[in-house]
Amino acid sequence: MNPSPTAEDFTSHTGGRRRAPAGTPVPLVDPATGRTWARAHLDPDAVEDAVRGARAAFLDPTWAGLPAHARADLLYRLGDALVAHTEELAAWETLANGKPLTATRGEVAALARWYRYFAAVAETLESRSRALSGTADALVTREPLGVVAALTPFNGALSLGSWKLAPALAAGNTVILKPPPQAPASSVRLAELAIEVGFPPGVVSVLIGGAEEGQRLVEHPDVAMVTFTGSTTVARALGARAAAQMKRYVCEAGGKSAHLVFADGDLDAAVSAARQGAFSAAGQTCVAGSRILVQREVYAEFVDRYASAVRALRVGDPRDPRTHIGPVASATALARIESFVDDALGHGAKAVTGGRRAQVAGAEHGFWYEPTVLVDADVDLAVCREEVFGPVVTVHPFDTEDEAVERANSLEFGLAAGFWTRDGARAHRVARRLQAGVVWVNTYRLLHWSVPFGGYKQSGSGRENGVEAVAEFLQTKSIVTEHGTPADPFAH
Repeated sequence: MNPSPTAEDFTSHTGGRRRAPAGTPVPLVDPATGRTWARAHLDPDAVEDAVRGARAAFLDPTWAGLPAHARADLLYRLGDALVAHTEELAAWETLANGKPLTATRGEVAALARWYRYFAAVAETLESRSRALSGTADALVTREPLGVVAALTPFNGALSLGSWKLAPALAAGNTVILKPPPQAPASSVRLAELAIEVGFPPGVVSVLIGGAEEGQRLVEHPDVAMVTFTGSTTVARALGARAAAQMKRYVCEAGGKSAHLVFADGDLDAAVSAARQGAFSAAGQTCVAGSRILVQREVYAEFVDRYASAVRALRVGDPRDPRTHIGPVASATALARIESFVDDALGHGAKAVTGGRRAQVAGAEHGFWYEPTVLVDADVDLAVCREEVFGPVVTVHPFDTEDEAVERANSLEFGLAAGFWTRDGARAHRVARRLQAGVVWVNTYRLLHWSVPFGGYKQSGSGRENGVEAVAEFLQTKSIVTEHGTPADPFAH
């Protein structure tokens, strides 16, 4: 499946149209072949244009005056349009990050449910009246913030961008999506589809830019809110810039999720879920269960069965329906993954499977790495403490429940965690003790539009998904009215 043959240049989409190519061209590289397939243009002049257009659209009655049911109708239409263009959008996502087409198709098809859910939430937003006295009352309203800057990651520019876009639009804001420069295509097409289904120009814009353009967008005085998904290092830097101007800031940052297997858990299900939870998208997911902790009674059996299951994964062309794992996104990512594993092996860890670059016939210049399972790795090694963002897992034994929870909570991250047990009391205890924004019990990586998602500690602030997500994009106003003659406290 190939992208549109006419899509040789991707430019920012502002004011309801693509800008003419300008600025620095950046090659877009297919991670499966290493070949350049298109160009993106980092146009510094597009920042001001995007913000100006988004601010004007926010104030224009064409958008600002729409009743909730009309906003909901537009969201429904946009979700349906994404599904209608699944093949095109999925192809571009695969070209951006190397995910198998079977996975990107599924992601695009599922997005309609996000837009439909938030369309329904939009219609539930209402003001509330509160009596203060016999003659005074207060009207408590929730209003949109204004222009929202949404910075998205390469591993899910369309899907994670929609996690931000749908609730922001449901709340009545306008949004500037900024995908990473190596993954612009699906976001630009999303902005075009928004115009096609009836959103006014400027309500949904796309800025193609690098770090400099992103910084200018975050610091722009007419941007009211910043929402970001990416590394903890960048999240901290952006958060500091947003805080300096008192902007609302929501971020989903790094993760190093623990996946616990207790001896009384369903080992068959745990092996399957731990494989899917760690190696989906070649490990390029923020919730990858890359730290597997297994109770000692079943540790040897788990490692043996898990290694066999991982060896059965097929690495290859992401356009081949038989492929389980495609390439990682870039040569830089490949070198970084390799350095983590080489360091671990040099310090005594053992690879029970994988541990090196993969070879794919006919695609020697692609960015391939074998799905890797490491054991005997010291917990202080970088591979055990830092986000690898690749197909690499470490497996460690533990003895007691307290030890498992302590080790799961030992890092600065707290995005997600999961565990397996048949003991209901343990399930209750452990779920509450794990310091993570999402905890999966007897499952893993189950995400849903109605369930809030976000991190503890250094894994982020605020929440995406669920009605809680819409609240992030709203501000509260209290309108207090005295209907009688107010008393004069200074009268005698």
